[in-house]
Amino acid sequence: MVIVFKISDNTKEKMIDYYMDKKRDKTPAYAIFQAEEGGTIITLYESGKVMFQGISADVDANMWRDMEAHLNNGKLPEEKKKKEKEKKDEKELYEERKKYYYINSIGSDEVGTGDYFGPIVVTSSFVSKNDIEFLEELGVRDSKKLTDQKILEVVPKIIKKIPYETIIYTNEEYNNHPEYNMNKIKAILHNKALLGLMKKDNYNYDKVVVDQFCYPKNYFGYLKESDNVFRKISFTTKAEDKCLSVACGSLISRYVFIKEMDKLSKMVGKTIPKGSGVTADEFGKEIVKKHGKDILKKIAKMNFKNTDKILKS
Repeated sequence: MVIVFKISDNTKEKMIDYYMDKKRDKTPAYAIFQAEEGGTIITLYESGKVMFQGISADVDANMWRDMEAHLNNGKLPEEKKKKEKEKKDEKELYEERKKYYYINSIGSDEVGTGDYFGPIVVTSSFVSKNDIEFLEELGVRDSKKLTDQKILEVVPKIIKKIPYETIIYTNEEYNNHPEYNMNKIKAILHNKALLGLMKKDNYNYDKVVVDQFCYPKNYFGYLKESDNVFRKISFTTKAEDKCLSVACGSLISRYVFIKEMDKLSKMVGKTIPKGSGVTADEFGKEIVKKHGKDILKKIAKMNFKNTDKILKS
């Protein structure tokens, strides 16, 4: 039996004292000591990790776990570190939300860029302060927690009230421009969706927010060939968590993506999987056997590595 966990400095001192007369002569690399007691070998490393080996390793390990908890208010170092990080993240998110949440905003988000099958969908939406309560009641504030089934229920309610513009970039369109990198495609589609939304009305917005997928300089560099570029954008990471209009853009895009995947599934006669892992590879092999390799041009992103795996088989 082998048990390994990390201890704090105050427990480390106690352990060094406790095993002082039980130390072995030879010490492994990067270890403070190695000791043996009652058939258990205990090795304490400079990093703070301690390893217990032997039939009764769990007994000795539990003794020092209890000591660690006693000396550190019931928490192991890993737990303390995780808790501290969570508190820091929550505080940062709260500060960011003050800038992006309780405002009139236009936000844009995309889905489908990591999926081998299906289109890329980008949606820009406008959310006013008056919409916040309505959207929170639907669960939009925690949009990442919504399942596909829940999205199919709530998005029809959202699109009746929230102005939006959706761009669907089909697989055939994608495969006709294989020289584009994904960030360039996203920049072009976000710009198109934002401009399309703004043509519909003269919205009274405080900020236009886009989830940052590249540096702003690169974003606008990708758009140098575009005739019309919207430039007054606030880029921020995790924008979906901070800004309701971005969250709406994400949900509407996911809703449209689900609908588009249903259409493609009906075309090939079988439910197409999401993602780009082994399941996508296996499905691709099966569908190519049935319909021929040209079917991939209609339902997949051909420059993904999945294509080579599928066609080699």
